[in-house]
Amino acid sequence: MKIAVCMKQVPAKDAPLRINDAGTWVREGDISYETCEPDNYALEAALQLKEKHGGEVVVVSLGPERVRQVIKEGLAKGAERALHIQDDQFFQLDPLQMAAALAGAVREEKFDLILTGLQSDDHGYGQTGVILAERLGLPHATIIMEIQVAEGKLRVKRELEGGWFQWITLPLPAVLTIQSGINKPRYASLKGIMAAKKKEIRAIARAEALKDAPAATLQAQKIYVPQKTKKTEFLDGAPKEVAAKLLEKLKHEARVL
Repeated sequence: MKIAVCMKQVPAKDAPLRINDAGTWVREGDISYETCEPDNYALEAALQLKEKHGGEVVVVSLGPERVRQVIKEGLAKGAERALHIQDDQFFQLDPLQMAAALAGAVREEKFDLILTGLQSDDHGYGQTGVILAERLGLPHATIIMEIQVAEGKLRVKRELEGGWFQWITLPLPAVLTIQSGINKPRYASLKGIMAAKKKEIRAIARAEALKDAPAATLQAQKIYVPQKTKKTEFLDGAPKEVAAKLLEKLKHEARVL
């Protein structure tokens, strides 16, 4: 199987986030970065499928030069090669444009399977994988808990609401978004780290990947830190009236009931 895994670099969970002077994004020079956690589960799922069915795993990532850290981690864990869509302003792209860039990079590769994490740790849209499938004209399924491949088809287990699960069958090629926690991501071995230095990382220019991308449908106008305030309100009236007002406020304003 020829499997692509979309992996994103995000600010580290303990990084001190400070907003830039323009209020458009965080100060990137002040923080450290790491691989988006849900994407690690997608990579592990791909590596397990390769070990069982053969083939190759290709890491696909979008971003500036620092994103190569994520790519090299994927290569060190067992991916054969990588595609790097070079874009210093990738954080300005909405999910539609991100998916279009990824589609532009992978379309000619003719992958049998494309995996993404359920959602990113920074924006958390949870839409890019689904839109990617639409851009490529491929069947897709989300929140995947288990993957089985047999006779050129996929049988996957999806997590639904309320503790329910669903088994569905899809043809190949397909796109899947992987639920976090379905496996135990491996660590890169010393041998893998050394081997990663010799593996191919093909650079793709932003203009090439986005040549057929649509206009943005979502734009962040301003990023800010919410101000914490305290508010005290006194309710007057008879006990029954006060109780009714309090219940109304707890339901519709505080939303704790």
